[in-house]
Amino acid sequence: MVHERASAVIPFRRTCKQVAALLIAREDRALALQHRLALRLHLMACEACPRFERQVLTMRSSLQAWRNYMAKGEDDEQTAKLRR
Repeated sequence: MVHERASAVIPFRRTCKQVAALLIAREDRALALQHRLALRLHLMACEACPRFERQVLTMRSSLQAWRNYMAKGEDDEQTAKLRR
């Protein structure tokens, strides 16, 4: 209850747990303006959350590289089958 009151008084204040959820949600959908502002403010003030953001971005780029690698491998297999 106290936390809900604090959020009402300071609308852009978020906990690290809430920010982690927003960072993950941002991977799937566009965030509303109030959430983007709250996220930006928290990332400027917090020491740990920017590190988590970098980890999420690293995972995203690694998964994209893996998808590209797998797609290339499938294209190579199809090309090899056509040559036979």
